[in-house]
Amino acid sequence: MEYTTLGSTGTTVSELCFGTWRFGRETNGVVETDRGEAHELLDAAWDRGVNFIDTANVYGTPNGKSERFIGEWLEDYDREDFVLASKVYFPFDGWGEPGPNDSGLGRKHIRRQIEGTLDRLGTDYLDLYYIHRWDDDAPIEETLRTLNDLVREGKVHHLGASTMAAWQLTKALWTSDVEGVERFEVTQPLFHAAYRDDVVDYLDVCADQDLAVCPYSPLAGGFLTGKYERTDDGVEAPDDSRGAIDPRFDEYYVSARGWEVLDEIRAVADELDATPAQVALRWLIEQEKFTCVPIVGARTTDQLDENVGATDISLSDAQHDRIAEARYDEEGRRWGHRD
Repeated sequence: MEYTTLGSTGTTVSELCFGTWRFGRETNGVVETDRGEAHELLDAAWDRGVNFIDTANVYGTPNGKSERFIGEWLEDYDREDFVLASKVYFPFDGWGEPGPNDSGLGRKHIRRQIEGTLDRLGTDYLDLYYIHRWDDDAPIEETLRTLNDLVREGKVHHLGASTMAAWQLTKALWTSDVEGVERFEVTQPLFHAAYRDDVVDYLDVCADQDLAVCPYSPLAGGFLTGKYERTDDGVEAPDDSRGAIDPRFDEYYVSARGWEVLDEIRAVADELDATPAQVALRWLIEQEKFTCVPIVGARTTDQLDENVGATDISLSDAQHDRIAEARYDEEGRRWGHRD
């Protein structure tokens, strides 16, 4: 495993981050990753050199279960070996029916949620604390000052921002500068080889401000692994895949552009004797304008092994460009979401 510095911070992380959104999550009454499976995956990630773990207060059914699984696992390890990230924003159901102040980015909610997160993880501090979304109802000054206080108190080392518009990220960075408080150093957008133009303004801000980018769904929900095939009716999905169980999969990840990019990823994978998943992840890792650390959400140790294999390959400039250029037709027009 190779390691990289997280943007302009002094924190060093593995080239891949292990995502835990499936831990304790129930889908149609079935737990996607139970406690034993979660601990097995965490063991495997650590054995393969992954020191960066991503979770959120609302992951799991009920909320908080993912953080609790991780905290119980950490009891057998040295906390200082790991870089832990969690998030705040959404309503939290782990304490019963959410009240009027149990969501968003106001001071009261952030203060309550950080204490719950630290308790479930069994730690005194987070290495990285993300705002999970932008809050139109809370003044960004209040949010940033509250987060700044958490840094000053030693409960958080660095701040991060997940999905939002480029102008919102810019406003937050400007506010931090003007108010003299801690700024967001890490971002977590939806970003993969078939979905760059959609967030290019956001990524330009990250590049200009030397922010690290930790994309979620770097494999487009599994679409870019190559396990899906085109059919006259749309897509053929394996029985146990996300495409087979998630009714939103087609809308979010299947597109004319996606098929074109996947075809090129498959071609490069054949050239490198690698898998499409490894090539898609490596394409992200090798971004030149900013530090990029994809978040992988493997469901099995075999999937994790395959994902970690992305750190053992390298794309040529031509291969990297071919994948990027596959988003456009011969006349330079970007393929649309539908045929």
